[in-house]
Amino acid sequence: MKNNCIFCAIAAGELPSFKIYEDDVVLAFLDINPFSNGHVLVIPKNHSEGLLDADDALLSDVIVRVKKVAMHIKESLSCDGFNILQNNGEAAGQTVKHLHFHIVPRLAGDDLRFVSAKGDMEKLAALAESLRMA
Repeated sequence: MKNNCIFCAIAAGELPSFKIYEDDVVLAFLDINPFSNGHVLVIPKNHSEGLLDADDALLSDVIVRVKKVAMHIKESLSCDGFNILQNNGEAAGQTVKHLHFHIVPRLAGDDLRFVSAKGDMEKLAALAESLRMA
């Protein structure tokens, strides 16, 4: 297995997957531990561990294909919407160290939730000031 990376092995055809789209840049396949019906992973065939070490040109090519696959999923499943998720690092929930995008189809009223809480406006203002890019 190249780089001991399961997604590289899937892209190389060394391991099976439920492919739904493939071209010279990406492979899209069903997630075997789906958040919802039709949950798809889109991976670049060239290995990058995450967003920050990926080449900008590759990212551009990949996101265009993520959009293409998402449009197909939305039309084919008649879902009401979808989430695009991309995790970086173990603390963020990345379990495979290969850049990948999740397309998670959503139906109105489903129970899948990303929970947030009202932020402290003063803390947010101070954080924005410290993070503001010149």
